[in-house]
Amino acid sequence: MAQPAERIPVSILTGFLGAGKSTLLNRLLRDPDMRDTAVIINEFGEVGIDHLLVESSGDAMVELSNGCLCCTVRGELTDTLVSLREGLSSGRIKALRRVVIETTGLADPAPVIQSIIGATEIARDYAVDGVITLVDAVNGLSTLDNHREARRQVAMADRLVLTKKTLADPAALEPLAARLRALNPFASLVDGDTPEAARYAMLCCGLYDPATKIADVSRWLHDEADHDHHHHDHGHDHHHHNHDESIRSFSIIHDRPIEPAAIGMFVDLLRSAHAEKLLRMKAVVQLADDPDRPLVLHGVQAVFHQPERLAAWPDPTDRRTRMVLITRDLPAEFVRNLFDAFTGTPRVDQADRQALEDNPLAIPGMRF
Repeated sequence: MAQPAERIPVSILTGFLGAGKSTLLNRLLRDPDMRDTAVIINEFGEVGIDHLLVESSGDAMVELSNGCLCCTVRGELTDTLVSLREGLSSGRIKALRRVVIETTGLADPAPVIQSIIGATEIARDYAVDGVITLVDAVNGLSTLDNHREARRQVAMADRLVLTKKTLADPAALEPLAARLRALNPFASLVDGDTPEAARYAMLCCGLYDPATKIADVSRWLHDEADHDHHHHDHGHDHHHHNHDESIRSFSIIHDRPIEPAAIGMFVDLLRSAHAEKLLRMKAVVQLADDPDRPLVLHGVQAVFHQPERLAAWPDPTDRRTRMVLITRDLPAEFVRNLFDAFTGTPRVDQADRQALEDNPLAIPGMRF
């Protein structure tokens, strides 16, 4: 099917928690062909970090926060797309070549797609030009086993981008590829470590066609259309897309510089003792040794990227440490108390803090 030239293509970038969506998006935005691309970032939780770490290639950057794109801010997505189109018509936005929606790792793509193809005022101006799903090669098999959202993200994809291959056990790659082919025999598989994965052409999939996917995809979209018809005229049903109740998102905000050793011990104790419960951690940290250059932390279960120092704070008016964690069966209060113990916040008994500090765990390969 040919895509009408006047409609703005929309690429949906999805993948489970920690698959590397923001990293790939940053690489894509360095491609000169990504000029005049609007980026809509959804974040799960009350504190946003991703939008601070993504480079804007033009004058349209939008963050949707405090909920999943598939549920609590779904109406906001529609409003945002309308606003972008109005900005283009009025001249406030000079050009709009493409829209990229980066979903939260817990998002089901079906309602996102249906929001675009099912609303007349949106479908008139926009066309879904592919779903690109990132899959973490290290945790991919266990993620697919344990999370329905991850299976749907794979099944609905036009392209599957396999990330972190260099960190994965080579023996696990073929079983993972076989699982992906079983869930989606039609999607192309892209090596996320190659330059081709970060080029504009990777987003150009053609008009989204559910008929080229497994039969479940058409049913999921049909269910979304029925949900829209029965519920949206009477207020949004926030329970339609329930996530596993054991999964929770919470944040830690700290307004004083932190000693590098303290944050290092906190992270290592958390990941060594509770890795299987730590679905995702992202943080921007103000360190005492150089408060003007924030530290960025990314982690999924036991796998943490090498910490990176930014040249400056993305928002110079807000230099607080912000940490967002998504966990399964790991109480927020326990994590906050652990953080307070290492940062010296008077919240945990001093004897407990001393006991933790007397048994520090080094973080192999991590230098702040």
